[in-house]
Amino acid sequence: MSEPSRRDPLEGLDHATLARLLPDLLLIGQLIDRAGMPALLGEFGLDGMRDVAIEEWQAASPHYTRRMKDALSITGDGVAEIFKGFQLDVGAPPEFMDFRYGVTDHGNGEFWLDHCGALMDVEPMGERITKTMCHDIEDPTFPATALATNPRAQVAPIHRPPRDPEGRTPHCHWKVWIDPEAEPAPLPEPAVESAASRLIDFRFDAPAPQDTAGEGERDDYAGPLLTDLVFSEFTSAALIRIIREVYLQMHLLAVGFHQSVRRRSDRETADRLLAYQATGISGVAGGRLREVLGVGGDARGLAAVLDVHPLSGPVAYTGFTSRTTDDGAGLIVSWDTSADGFHDDTWLPLLAAGDLRPLETAAQGVDPRWRVEPAIGDGSRVEAVLWLGAEPTEEPEEVAVTRISTGAAFNFGPTRTALPITPV
Repeated sequence: MSEPSRRDPLEGLDHATLARLLPDLLLIGQLIDRAGMPALLGEFGLDGMRDVAIEEWQAASPHYTRRMKDALSITGDGVAEIFKGFQLDVGAPPEFMDFRYGVTDHGNGEFWLDHCGALMDVEPMGERITKTMCHDIEDPTFPATALATNPRAQVAPIHRPPRDPEGRTPHCHWKVWIDPEAEPAPLPEPAVESAASRLIDFRFDAPAPQDTAGEGERDDYAGPLLTDLVFSEFTSAALIRIIREVYLQMHLLAVGFHQSVRRRSDRETADRLLAYQATGISGVAGGRLREVLGVGGDARGLAAVLDVHPLSGPVAYTGFTSRTTDDGAGLIVSWDTSADGFHDDTWLPLLAAGDLRPLETAAQGVDPRWRVEPAIGDGSRVEAVLWLGAEPTEEPEEVAVTRISTGAAFNFGPTRTALPITPV
């Protein structure tokens, strides 16, 4: 067998592929929430689902917003910088959550959604669940994101669903302002708990891309707020930095989910519901990433997908490697359990405990015939062999319910023009 490479697989991707991969990972990150909600509804009912969703995002977004700002040299504490954080948030993938922005001055602005994919998912379910998302969940979670830029930031709706009249656009409209007289908002309690996670201050080596041909010139997001981020305008190194942070956003959502469920139940229940979430999102992600990468369903194609899958990335945090078998027909995947990700409340400890269903659905998203066989080891690694069976496996419930979201089959449109937003 060939020796596994510990190089970050992102560094081997060409610039065009990195630029295609990033928005899809943002969308996959948004669908993590959708993957877990059915299990929460069954366990705790609508009110419990609401409370876990709030705590999940509160645990994650203050930390990952700060990290993304650092990664892209986003300085300043005004409304424009708050909006920059929104643009690189898994809660607001481009187009699917089509945020538009207006800035009056440093301390005042508005945003609205010309299209809200999340609303398209819940609106057919009725007014109660629509209000749960658009009122109960958003009221405490938008401020939790904004406080990472300015703890005196205020966020309030101008209008929001349920839509009146029916079909009203934009789907919602919000104002954001900095109140210099307000008491600085403290970190929400879920973010205080998640702050003990190793990923909060995890540091990466600077990326060393192999192929920088045709790359853009933007290496950070200093300068003006833009109407849209055209990812091909970023350098390969900047894209790798952003993607690494997007992976950590996903892991932080898993941390927040697990801690919130555990807080109102026990570890066994938290593990079971987190496994449901991980299994559902892994299958959808496997299929979407195969399309993004344009690979086949064979071992090489599977390796390419798993190398950039949320279960694997970022490899410096997860300890993931992969290698093909000697005959080239199978794949061996491995996670080093001494990696930091195995010490946080992410999906990775589930793998270490022997639950390989998320890996299996990730592979079957590439081709439903893939099978997973765990390798026996000493506990220092999670290792499995994947081989191609003769018959496809029926898609499991966890993946099927995640596909109910319109985001699972969402297609991004033509590249938009990035225009600077200047105060009016």
